[in-house]
Amino acid sequence: MQTSLIASLRTPRGLVTTALLLVLALLPLLTQALDQRYLLLVGTRIVIWSIAAASLNMILGYGGLVSFGHAAFFGIGGYTVGILSANGINSGWIQWPAAVAIAGVWAALIGALSLRTRGVYFIMITLAFAQLVYYLGSGLEAYGGDDGLNIGRSRFSGLIDLRDKASFYWLCFALLLATLWFSSRLVNSRFGYVLRGAKSNELRMTALGFPIFRYRLAAFAIAGAFGALAGILLANEGAYISPAMMSWVKSGDLIVIVVLGGMGALFGPLYGAIGFFAVEEFLKPLLDLLHKGWGEYWQIVFGPLLVMVALYAQGGIDSLLGRRHG
Repeated sequence: MQTSLIASLRTPRGLVTTALLLVLALLPLLTQALDQRYLLLVGTRIVIWSIAAASLNMILGYGGLVSFGHAAFFGIGGYTVGILSANGINSGWIQWPAAVAIAGVWAALIGALSLRTRGVYFIMITLAFAQLVYYLGSGLEAYGGDDGLNIGRSRFSGLIDLRDKASFYWLCFALLLATLWFSSRLVNSRFGYVLRGAKSNELRMTALGFPIFRYRLAAFAIAGAFGALAGILLANEGAYISPAMMSWVKSGDLIVIVVLGGMGALFGPLYGAIGFFAVEEFLKPLLDLLHKGWGEYWQIVFGPLLVMVALYAQGGIDSLLGRRHG
């Protein structure tokens, strides 16, 4: 298992991670110097999706809970910001806490029902609730319905201008670091040990007197709140919200990112997001070069690559970087 955030950065794997974090921290300056501003947009997507994947990793990687509806929290975060913005409430100090709180409460409610099931039943119930939120968003004609809605970016009383792409990127990057720090503290606390213990042997942890259901419910609510944070950033990144934010496809993408990076690995979500978007950016032009229009079907090629990772590197990219310590 991963040790603390600082300790993990001292390992050989940590050197690679430190280098990646340093590049990400300097990305706006690098893209400006190289006149490759498009890479900043890709980097922003990587950082936002890393936060979303880290939130899923809290319950999938550490808790063994395969949620196929995690993108619903993405959507709740984005739509809360969008709806408040459409009604003249543009302050991020109001929008962001409201979005995180609503997503956390929603996660607690559906968790209270879905966590009473196991296996495929849990997967289907989380998917069903996610589709419920998806169709609710599609039915909100006042807020664009299926077409989505252009929104104003959140405002923070002159403290930061989210319209500036570099400033927005650095805000996202700071929130990613905060999310990883929180994940490290969570997983190495008593709470995290119980959550991981329940994943390995639920009956034994129950026999020891731990209320497993309550621990999992709390983890599910926390993961939902962090998922909403990623949705908030995604809505502000494009100044746009749509039901596509919370489709089952997005939930599948999040699972792929977590598996690709390494389930239960602290920096796995970051590795997975970088790998996912790097492959997408590489395959699309390559396939279009072979035949115009083929780039849209890049996932057909990506699928077998993911299968190979699952078969030959069961710990994902994290396992390729060396043996885990701790």
